[in-house]
Amino acid sequence: MINRRYFTKLACAGALLMAAALPGSAQETITIKFSHVVAPDTPKGKGALKFKELAEQYTDGRVVVEVYPNSQLYKDKEELEALQLGAVQMLAPSLAKFGPLGAQQFELFDLPMLFRNRDDLRKITEGELGATMLSALEEKGIKGLAYWDNGFKIMTANSPVIVPDDFLGLKMRIQSSKILEAQMNALGAVPQVMAFSEVYQALQTGVVDGTENTPSNTFTQNVHEVQSHATVSNHGYIGYAVIVNKEFWDGLPEDVRGQLEQAMTEASEFANSIAEEENKAAMEGIRNAGTTEVHDQTEEERAEWFEVLRPVHEEMADRIGPDLVQQAYEVLGIE
Repeated sequence: MINRRYFTKLACAGALLMAAALPGSAQETITIKFSHVVAPDTPKGKGALKFKELAEQYTDGRVVVEVYPNSQLYKDKEELEALQLGAVQMLAPSLAKFGPLGAQQFELFDLPMLFRNRDDLRKITEGELGATMLSALEEKGIKGLAYWDNGFKIMTANSPVIVPDDFLGLKMRIQSSKILEAQMNALGAVPQVMAFSEVYQALQTGVVDGTENTPSNTFTQNVHEVQSHATVSNHGYIGYAVIVNKEFWDGLPEDVRGQLEQAMTEASEFANSIAEEENKAAMEGIRNAGTTEVHDQTEEERAEWFEVLRPVHEEMADRIGPDLVQQAYEVLGIE
């Protein structure tokens, strides 16, 4: 449970820091605390460090970015409130974290089989629709700056998971999400919400039969060692949004904002390229390990999955926003 008194003290400290950081002259230093919950050697961690490098370079040292990885400052459930209160200036939470804030439009990214490939994804994240979704955060005191990838998901299990009927009765681990729960139900599987840290042992002992995740998460956590089958389905996406405290951002000198926007654009390209490279390398690692039989989904199989899973889109449209889902369909050419 979040300690309100603790956050109030941090908010006061954050307000004083922001007041001190917003320069009255070009010589004053602006400090940005960039907090995140993963390791420095992940795509997100590397992206944060690249942003620090470029921000300090492009502002000639007027801006200093302090990066705090591995939940050094705040855990998943605390960091968004810390940002809103001004205790930190910048975060990169997973898109799934915005639902509890009342920003359920980001659950669009959880819809199964929505994106055929990375080009489809970019039509949203780098297009007008993605920008509109980020702008909706402003009423909550948050400014959205960019989307960063984790990657597309594969399915794994201890039996083949090639056609929808293969999932019947399987206990499939998911992260907490109404949409992912509906996805597994549509496939005839039994969704099991479970912390990521518990997945390996649960698979090893048969508490669950399978799971879904990006290749990099699957490989680095050795999930492939306890899963005999995998399907490269790219059926879902995991990503992040880089966000900043809106009051802090709006109070920056215009030239500094422009320099930071340039740094963020380049850091985002870097982070997303790293994510793509690491997922490709992880997929190769899974194949080479020899513990998992890997199946590459065909176009015909994808069409069959889409037919079974499209009702999830309809079921969740009211939750996400029917107009938003329809706009995404139009952008992606889905009929």
